[in-house]
Amino acid sequence: MTTFVHKTLVVQLRSEGTGRCPVLAHLSYDADDPFAVTAVFGHDGRVLACWRLDRQMLSDGLERPVGVGDVRLRPAATGAWHELRMEFLGDVRPDGSRQHAVVFAWAPTVAAFLRETNKIVPPGRERHPVDALLAEILSAG
Repeated sequence: MTTFVHKTLVVQLRSEGTGRCPVLAHLSYDADDPFAVTAVFGHDGRVLACWRLDRQMLSDGLERPVGVGDVRLRPAATGAWHELRMEFLGDVRPDGSRQHAVVFAWAPTVAAFLRETNKIVPPGRERHPVDALLAEILSAG
């Protein structure tokens, strides 16, 4: 049984002055960490950022605005384009400001990736490794 899902897609990074520029996003899911999706953003062979996202939050962000704090997601429609707008707040700079990135992904592609993850671990059926450890400890009596 497959326990991993990987998808590489081209997303658009909003940049000041130039509008949007294409970057690669590699999404990965591992059934051993069933609540998380890892998103690695890269350009010209360099990793720009790596974020661990909540799988349910990613799914919800396709339908409605979600998130507070460092990660905020919401649907964005521009004509026939249906996108997922992902806003990331990074580390605090020495001047007190924070790094900030806005990325737009094609929503149908993200939804297809999530459907693949749901085939491996259906929503609501996630189990944390702690559950198995506790069961083992309790059964040892």
